[in-house]
Amino acid sequence: MSGEAESAMIEDSAESIINWLEVLRIVLVALCSIAVWFRVWEPFPRISLIGVAGVLIGGWPIFKEAIENIAARRMTMELSMSIAILAAAAISEFFTALIITLFVLIAEVLEHLTVSRGRRAIRDLLDFLPRSVTVRGADGAHQVSAEELRVGDRVLVNPGGLVPVDGVVITGHSFVDQSRITGESMPVEKLPDSIVFAGTINQSGALEIRADRIGRDSSYGKIIEAVESAENSRAPVQRLADRAAGYLVYFAMFSAVITFILTRDIRSTISVVIVAGACGIAVGTPLAILGGIGRAARLGAIIKGGLYLETLGRVNTVVLDKTGTLTFGRMEVRSVTPVAGVTQADVVEAAASAEMRSEHPLGKAIVAYASSRDCSLKEPDRFDYAPGKGIASVINGSTVIVGNRALMADHRVGVPETFATSASPSSRLMVARDGRFLGSIAVGDIVRPESRRAIESFGRMGIRSILLTGDTGEVARSVAAELGITEVEAELLPEAKFVRIKQLVASGRVVAMVGDGINDAPALAEASVGVAMGSGTDVARETSDVVLLGNDLDKFAETVRIARWTRRVIWQNFAGTIAVDMVGIAMAASGLLHPALAAFIHVTSEMTFILNSARLLPRREQTSERTQTESRAIGAQAGTVASR
Repeated sequence: MSGEAESAMIEDSAESIINWLEVLRIVLVALCSIAVWFRVWEPFPRISLIGVAGVLIGGWPIFKEAIENIAARRMTMELSMSIAILAAAAISEFFTALIITLFVLIAEVLEHLTVSRGRRAIRDLLDFLPRSVTVRGADGAHQVSAEELRVGDRVLVNPGGLVPVDGVVITGHSFVDQSRITGESMPVEKLPDSIVFAGTINQSGALEIRADRIGRDSSYGKIIEAVESAENSRAPVQRLADRAAGYLVYFAMFSAVITFILTRDIRSTISVVIVAGACGIAVGTPLAILGGIGRAARLGAIIKGGLYLETLGRVNTVVLDKTGTLTFGRMEVRSVTPVAGVTQADVVEAAASAEMRSEHPLGKAIVAYASSRDCSLKEPDRFDYAPGKGIASVINGSTVIVGNRALMADHRVGVPETFATSASPSSRLMVARDGRFLGSIAVGDIVRPESRRAIESFGRMGIRSILLTGDTGEVARSVAAELGITEVEAELLPEAKFVRIKQLVASGRVVAMVGDGINDAPALAEASVGVAMGSGTDVARETSDVVLLGNDLDKFAETVRIARWTRRVIWQNFAGTIAVDMVGIAMAASGLLHPALAAFIHVTSEMTFILNSARLLPRREQTSERTQTESRAIGAQAGTVASR
């Protein structure tokens, strides 16, 4: 057994012991409360020995924490509860003191269970990756520990196995469950050159993968890091919550003093101290932040801290780069339009043969398109490139021209008026052979299908979408029109994007900038929240505050919804806690609350607000062993379907 597994077992055992001690303490206090209520064995008229024993044993954890808070000069609810318990005991209200102790102990156990749920989610993530990996070396395949794995190693993953690294498929064909990383519900087909993520499940076929990112540098490692940092991050709203909790305790103590001065009623005074609770804020806020970041991580959005989650919840402007963000960032043939009497195959074969020696992205896209359709291509005898216009090639004695209208005019080729304009976000290349116009090929960057859904989601949330790109105005406007974006700025250098983001932030907008390249890094850093596509450059990912592992902009829209939900839950807890405390203190000061009822209201309200935050926590995953077993069954089914 590894050291990590042993430490996890020791930690689980320690938690189990602590829980049993807490349960025994609660049972003891409950029995003492019953004994005091029925006056079992009370040899002294003013002092209940059973009550004293119950208060000291049951209240010890509360008193201990109160002493620590005094030493640290912090005013907390444990201190106010300790004062209330001791005050009730001092006036011989031992039953009340025991009931307060009982409620506080139960509340702390429930709070511990709720917060531990989030921490267990982290441990589940850590335990999910395999501890040993099969690596192919010069001497064949052999097992190594995950710690020995190095970048560049050739990793073998069998059907039903977990992918241990981020990398590229070298050989093999399979379907991979990426739901843990990208949130995709359906398995994704993987072929050679496909990208795979650590923490995904290989289902139907064996894969050989080149390890590009391992351990903490992998996508799965980044998710773990994000969720872990959520526990330690101190968002501004969390610091506000801590201050508010302290102020509420001070206010309760002040109100208790005023109540005693005005009424001289010790029970009302104790009730004032008891009824005020601030754990719904102090505990509920970090729990909500942990849940929000954890839930976003399950979608494949790594949020690098509570500060950015909070800011994301206030975003009212999303600025988008085009290439690689709204589009795939690769040129593809979108349409082939021949003239009458000419087939699409004739146009494609002529253009692809002419472009075979071309290094231009448009030419490569046409050649790739022709190759995918098994067109018969011929090597050109001569190849001439006219910058900004196109190419002229000689193939088997025929001159083939591929380019814009200016090139056609240079070679005196007439272009029908219907081919003169294009409303699509693409470059339309004219094709002619021996002076005869054959048709046109539209080549363009393909818009991501999820981009429009994301823009629509931003609109429903009242978020303003702006497209900033270095591409031409015609292409930018076409993409924007296709996606429903009304604000477009094109032909911008990186410095211009940076200045535009700076202007938006200075005008009071809360801006999320989404990009993927080195040229986007300055703008990502300047935005209120920088969001990098996972397929982007290392510079963009490091500069950003949020990373989208699956490159799905729609998942970012969902992440914004989660951030808003988190912020809404936190403010619900703030408003609810303050309202309950104000009403409760007023009622207690008026003598309408008995100390026991005040304790019940305190505990019930706190747990209500803590459970409100717990709604954000992602559902706990099954253990890795069970998940792997299930994935093998699913993989077998996927293999059967694929074979059909």
